[in-house]
Amino acid sequence: MAGNIFKCIGHPIDIEMEDCCENPPPGCCDMRGLLSFTILWLLTKKDMYGQEIADELGRMRGTRPNPGTIYPALSDLEKNGHVETRQEGRKKIYTLTEQGRRGAVEACEYFCRAYGEIFKEYGPEETQQTQDAPMGP
Repeated sequence: MAGNIFKCIGHPIDIEMEDCCENPPPGCCDMRGLLSFTILWLLTKKDMYGQEIADELGRMRGTRPNPGTIYPALSDLEKNGHVETRQEGRKKIYTLTEQGRRGAVEACEYFCRAYGEIFKEYGPEETQQTQDAPMGP
């Protein structure tokens, strides 16, 4: 998509997604949202430090958030009582609080209610069929 402006983490950048991302999101949709939700979900799996969270987000989403995006989100989660931190050497480790764990469960339940139908209709079989379909006329 020549001339496409991709708003990477809230700032317009005049680049092609394919040039910067291994697994770019579809051009039709802005997939940057849900950062706090995704961070909470990741922290249900294990305690993590900031760079580790950013790496996991990059793996999942195809674009790794920069420190100016991830640390304010983590700070807000901490300020709202959803995460707490502890220092391990130079690393700040983020852990879900009980409130954060409940919030993550509630957010996951909401997400499934709101978007579950999409996953039911467009499951793994459809994904494979789409990938195997011939491109173009």
